[in-house]
Amino acid sequence: MPIAKVGRRGQMTLPREVRKALDVEEGDHIVFVRRRHEFSVQPLNRTLLDLRGSVRVSGRQDFDAVREHVRRTRARRGADGTS
Repeated sequence: MPIAKVGRRGQMTLPREVRKALDVEEGDHIVFVRRRHEFSVQPLNRTLLDLRGSVRVSGRQDFDAVREHVRRTRARRGADGTS
């Protein structure tokens, strides 16, 4: 089982075995995903911009309608105290 030591400033080095398994290199980003009382480490190999255009849509996309829907939803949640 690979082990890493946390340094003074909260930094740690991922063991080689973990880097190879995750296929991460220097400069890559990773994310720590919390699930109840545990965290998993996952590579951030792609961003939302990388996924742009990967889903086909039919017809014209109405971004103004989407933004308006989000505004209304947020306003409604704020008014009734839910988040």
